[in-house]
Amino acid sequence: MPAREAEPFPRAVLDVLGAAADRPVFEHGTRVVTGGDLLDLVARIANGLRRNGIGPGDGVALLLGVHPEAFATILAAHVVGARVVGVRPGLTEAQVRHLLGLDIARVVTDSGEGSESPPRLTVAALLRSTPAPLRCDGRPGDIARLIHTSGSTAAPKACAQTYASMTNAWAARPDAWPPAIRELARRLDRYLVFGSLSSQVMFEYAVITLTAGGVVVVADNPADAITRHEATARVITVPALAKLVARSPGLPTLRALLVSGSPLTAERHSEALEVLGPVVFHGYGQTETGMISMATPSDPPGTVGTPPVDVDIRDGEIYVRTPAQACCYWGNPEESAEVFVDGWVRTRDLGHLDARGHLRLTGRARDVVIVNANLHHAGPIEQVLAEHPDVAEAYVVAVPDDDTGEAVHAFVVPRRDREPALAELRALVTARLGAACAPVRVTAIAEPPLAPSGKPDKRQLI
Repeated sequence: MPAREAEPFPRAVLDVLGAAADRPVFEHGTRVVTGGDLLDLVARIANGLRRNGIGPGDGVALLLGVHPEAFATILAAHVVGARVVGVRPGLTEAQVRHLLGLDIARVVTDSGEGSESPPRLTVAALLRSTPAPLRCDGRPGDIARLIHTSGSTAAPKACAQTYASMTNAWAARPDAWPPAIRELARRLDRYLVFGSLSSQVMFEYAVITLTAGGVVVVADNPADAITRHEATARVITVPALAKLVARSPGLPTLRALLVSGSPLTAERHSEALEVLGPVVFHGYGQTETGMISMATPSDPPGTVGTPPVDVDIRDGEIYVRTPAQACCYWGNPEESAEVFVDGWVRTRDLGHLDARGHLRLTGRARDVVIVNANLHHAGPIEQVLAEHPDVAEAYVVAVPDDDTGEAVHAFVVPRRDREPALAELRALVTARLGAACAPVRVTAIAEPPLAPSGKPDKRQLI
């Protein structure tokens, strides 16, 4: 009798929950959810999706808060083999409409069931279904999820990851964990989640936590949540880390701060280790690739550790191959061809491997601003600014910001000597692209500096 072929993602996660049985795996306020409880939620929601005609290849968008049912809904949508689109908070109405237009059959929400297109279902309605055996129907070549990379345009790029890729990922497979993840896993007794479980980072560290035998703890308000929830681990951005270091609080339960979203300078890295102790894990990855590398507290400050994946430095630019990388940008063949090259992913980040194999990031080859760990392309912001009647040309650069890591500084060539008001430009960009893309400063210039090629050279504006 031939061996039974292994089921695709999320079978490994379901097996983790099955092994957990009566062990607590989620805490939300006073509510405690065991592995068996969570499996029951997944089984009910999956059956509800199937009863509503959702199966392999169908698009399902999730507009959900942070709670055990949201985590169960993500797993259930993958159980039925759907193409899952998580819609994170903070997008404009136009951006949400775009994501809901990506061939979506159903939208799952916390409230607001309706028949508009695409039809909406609530989690509560899906949970009224009886649980059915958990059969994972994902087909290897089908797209398992679309993760949008930024909110910098009215049409965010969506990274497409196949079921084969998600099955190859190591998060729920301890035998495949790289050394840095094995060290991290020992510290994930109580891992805080907040913001959105549609976040790739938030969701995948939650899976590692459950696999390591820990508990996922919902923080409705992340401020001082480490102390309130006696947490051992949380994700943190570089600006939030700087504020935490400045406060120098006593955090006796803390064992791992997962710094994510933007590079951490050697100075800030060293300071954080000195003030907070050996708890800083600095991860480097992209939506297109998943984790590329991670510095543990024992790695040299200013590095992102030793990559456990294939890395190729080409003219200073980092190319990588990872087990769970995306295959393309959904519906964007031109940019897909630029980034996904012969099985490699072009990160558009600059860096090098030092003599001991540690990866050091030195800059980026792409024109972006990283605000609160979210990447926003400068081009669309410049286009919107140039629509203002007082602006002839606009050039956007990233500047350091204590609150958000980076922020937008706009240099504009006024039209007819009419210098535009900062408030008007902020309002225009906020309405079109969201508040994160709005400039914090505007500088009027007569003309942009030019490179030897005759093209505008924004590097001289910084």
